[in-house]
Parts: sequence; structure tokens; C-alpha cells
Amino acid sequence: MAEHSLLETEAIQCNVNAKDSGFKKRLGLIATGIVGGSLVALYAVAGPFVAPALRKVCLPYVPATTAQVENVLKVLQARSGSLVDIGSGDGRIVIAAAKKGFRAVGFELNPWLVWYSRYRAWRAGVHHSTSFHISDLWKVSFNQYSNVVIFGVPQMMDQLEGKLQTELQSTAKVVACRFPFPTWAPDGTAGEGIDTVWVYDAESFKTERGTHQGHIVTPQQPLGNDDTTTSY
Repeated sequence: MAEHSLLETEAIQCNVNAKDSGFKKRLGLIATGIVGGSLVALYAVAGPFVAPALRKVCLPYVPATTAQVENVLKVLQARSGSLVDIGSGDGRIVIAAAKKGFRAVGFELNPWLVWYSRYRAWRAGVHHSTSFHISDLWKVSFNQYSNVVIFGVPQMMDQLEGKLQTELQSTAKVVACRFPFPTWAPDGTAGEGIDTVWVYDAESFKTERGTHQGHIVTPQQPLGNDDTTTSY
């Protein structure tokens, strides 16, 4: 009898141990799933923010201050039509411009910021007059825009000069925030310190470019022969 009870006790104990082992295994799988899912989510969130830093020219996300937004709108207060914000971040410049009547567009490499910008535009009631695109600025043509806003970094401004000189219409206006263009002479400024914005009329810098090119490629007329030209 005692031996039978001992066998029952051992059987119960084995069953308990088996259940406990199964529970621990399931708990381990759940924990592994949670950790793995967290890592995937972390990568998905952080990846787009880190990726631009791995590019040749880094355009980091630094939100515009209220003063910067106000200064941009101030220098464009007599303007209208289309506006593009290059590196639009969370969309605050685009949304503010749309509220002033512009047809505003933002280009941003970070998809999370683009989706957030669209949400903010919807909340602000200007989603019909705004649009946000996930795109590399070097792969976009800006020739259709009459107003251009850029929050750039010094490493990219020289190259961007050439791109905008080539693509923009002579009636366009460019507003640079935080850093001016290296060779263009601004037609005006607003604000001070980090909130300074520099204003450039496309007619000025396109004329300046043509003048420089003219000094380089304008042929010289040969003396004593008005019917012939010399090409270089």
C-alpha cells in the first residue's frame, strides 16, 4: 500500500514537472518573441533617422524654431503661388505656408516624418493644399516652384547652388535658413542668430551665373576680320 502511494506521488510529481517545463518553454518563446519584436520595431523607427547620417551629405532633422518660421513667412509675405520646402522635416514650414495661401510641397527623405507631416496637415485643415513626398532632393527637379525654402548644412550648399541655378525660373525666390549660400549675394535677410534667413532672387543669381560664364566662354573677335569668329 505504501509502495503504491509512493508510485502515485512520483507520477504526480513527474506530471507537475512536465507541466512546469512546458510552461517555462512557452514563457521563453513569448519572451524571445517580445525581445525580437522590440528590436525590429526599434530598427524600423531608428533606421530612417540614422540612414541619412550614412549618406555623403547629411541633412539632419532639426525642427525649425517659431522665429524661423515667422521669418520665412515674413520675407515671402508679398509672394504667392507654389512653395517647396527642401528637407521638410515635420512639415511645419509647409503647413504654415499653406495657411498663408501657398500651394505648399515638402520633400523629405525620412518616411516617418513624411507620414507625421501628412497627419499634421490634416489636423491643421490644410491637407488639400499641401503634399509631402519621400524623396532624395538630388533626384527632384524644382523648376516648377516659384518659392524655395531650404534648411541645409554647409557641406551641401555649394552643390545646391548649381542645381537651383540650373533649374529655377528667373522669377523664383529662394530662402535659406541657418546657413547662407556660399557665393550668392543675398537680396535681403530677416532675423538674427540661428533664426536668420537669407533671401535670394533667382534673377540675380542666374544673371550672375551668366556673367561668370560669359567671361569664360565669350569668344574674342580677331583684329581686322569682322566676318570670322573664333571658337574655344
